[in-house]
Amino acid sequence: MYPQSELNGLAARKRVLLQHIALRRIVCDEAAVQAARPLVWLDRMMNYWRGLTPLAKIAAGPATFIALKTMAPRWKSVRTLLRWLPLSLTAFGSLRR
Repeated sequence: MYPQSELNGLAARKRVLLQHIALRRIVCDEAAVQAARPLVWLDRMMNYWRGLTPLAKIAAGPATFIALKTMAPRWKSVRTLLRWLPLSLTAFGSLRR
């Protein structure tokens, strides 16, 4: 048998470890929520994109290009990114399936 003082010390250590584990779980949950925010936004955009009619999907590329060309001629990288966005979303959607 173990002496009572040793058992009391082990019980105290166990309480500290359980508190530490609970704190780590909370920190991990918060980190997971933070990491998932861009994925939630992307999923929302994918659902919106699927809801559009095919004609709107075809017109989205040129409309984006024209709007960016007139509004922000110096944003070349943003223009390039948004020009390829419809194709990228379609390709990403087919990869998800």
